[in-house]
Parts: sequence; structure tokens; C-alpha cells
Amino acid sequence: MNDDQLLRYSRHILLPQLGIEGQERLLAAQALVVGAGGLGSPAAMYLASAGIGRIVLSDGDTVDLTNLQRQILHHTASVGRPKVESGRDTLALINPEVRVFALEQRLEGAELEAQVAAADVVLDCSDNFATRHAINRACVQHRKPLVSGAAIRFDGQVSVFDLRRPDSPCYNCLFPEGHDAEEVRCATMGVFAPLTGIIGATQAAEALKLIAGCGESLTGRLLLLDGLAMEWRSIQLGKDAGCAVCAMA
Repeated sequence: MNDDQLLRYSRHILLPQLGIEGQERLLAAQALVVGAGGLGSPAAMYLASAGIGRIVLSDGDTVDLTNLQRQILHHTASVGRPKVESGRDTLALINPEVRVFALEQRLEGAELEAQVAAADVVLDCSDNFATRHAINRACVQHRKPLVSGAAIRFDGQVSVFDLRRPDSPCYNCLFPEGHDAEEVRCATMGVFAPLTGIIGATQAAEALKLIAGCGESLTGRLLLLDGLAMEWRSIQLGKDAGCAVCAMA
């Protein structure tokens, strides 16, 4: 690290659990953030401010006025722009040292496989089950840690599926594909603006811990947040021996 980096990241370096070695791991890492909306906004912003060396930001949507209530990567002047371009500009203002690769597309197929394979950690900030399951399958195949979040109305959830660990469940263990609950969207159900910030920031925290190798991750636990009561619950998750995705992986 150079002198400017030592100063910029000094509050991390002061933490004995991180120190210079942990910060250098962050600087050398690549994070894949799927979704540049309510969850992806705070997640990507904290990854950038913390010094993740490379961030791949994927989203095929453009910024809409209704997004601005919670999607803090974007501004009024961003309306109509691709979310990934707006997000890249915001992250550059936060930390110009971070290299941000904007993918204006819904990741799937071979491109999803390639991006997951190249990442050190994957953050699922998407809003639909099909994408979540596709990301999970790629993470299982390539043994990449997956940080998954969701938020709707006043309810949020976050977990880590660290596929490098043989005892870790995968997303499909929790929500088997083909048995998904009814899919709900912010466009029809609404979402409390700060809730996406809380969950997205928690995703960033888990991703940073995984890369730096500090603390205990949420692997094997699902955190549930009731935003109205501001109460967290933690549920233990076990690997499904019959899981169609990870049991034989």
C-alpha cells in the first residue's frame, strides 16, 4: 500500500482483526454484485469505500424515478440512464482507486459462469427467484462464497452460503427450486427505504469479512429482520442431504 492508501484505510488498519494484511486482501479482491438496486446500492458503496480492488456490477435495468426512494447509488439526474453506468459513476466519486466493471445485462448462462468463476465473493442483490437460483448453481459449481439478501415491505433477510465449506448449505437447501413461495416485488408490495440499506450494508459486511478472513460469517444461519419492530431473529440452517444442487457437488 502507498501512503495515500495507508491514510484512506487507516480505520480498517487500526482493527487488529483486519490490519494491513486484511486490507491488502480487500485491495486484491474481486466482488461480483448482481443487481444495482435497493440492496446492490449500499452493498456496492461499502465495498468501494472499503477498498475492494475490483467490483463487477451487473444490472440490465435503467434508473426510474420510483427507484430513487431507496436506490442510493442513483440520483435524480440519473433517471433514464443504465443503472450500472450511474452506479459506476457514483462508486468512482466514493473511491476512484476501485476498478468498476459495468455489465448492462441480466447475467445468465456462460457469462454468469465466467463472472462467478472470476470473483472472490458473490453478492446476490437481485429481486427474482430465477436469478437467485442461477447464481446459486454457479457458486456451487465454482465453490464461491455467496452472500444473499432480500427485502420487501418491512421484512428483510440475509445469509451466507460459503460453498468452500463442505458443511455449508446452499440457497437451494433453503428455498428448493420449483417450490418457491409466491414472488413479490417492490413495485406492487412496497418497501421501507432504510430496510434495503440495512440489508445491503449487512451483505457488504459479510463479504468484507469473508475476503479479509476475519470473524464468523452467517454461513449456516439466516438473519431475519422485522423492520417495524426493529428486531432480528437468527435461524440455524442445515445442509440438505438430498439437495438437487449441492448434495453431489
